Amino acid sequence: MNTDLLKNRNLLAIKILSTVLMIAAIGLELWNIYAVLNQVAIPSNIKPIFWIERVAVAAHLVEAIIAAFKASSKDKVWYKYSVYTFFVGTIGLIELFREQED
Repeated sequence: MNTDLLKNRNLLAIKILSTVLMIAAIGLELWNIYAVLNQVAIPSNIKPIFWIERVAVAAHLVEAIIAAFKASSKDKVWYKYSVYTFFVGTIGLIELFREQED
């Protein structure tokens, strides 16, 4: 099997998994906000998961901001690159930097 094809399949799987996990993290945070506003008790055993998802969302947000600045400096549509990078993470930044080299 061609290694480029294998690499592309692995990257596609990582992109899909990252997008699903980011959507789940946003949903989890919305659930937390709802629970706080309505005085609903949250099980204490899942509180560490909230901190993990907050760190992940913050890291992806920083990557999205970097992508927005880099994309706009190369006359690309900055908001498309930033949203894409927010959901796929570091892979989006790598693709943007490699595109700039071409």
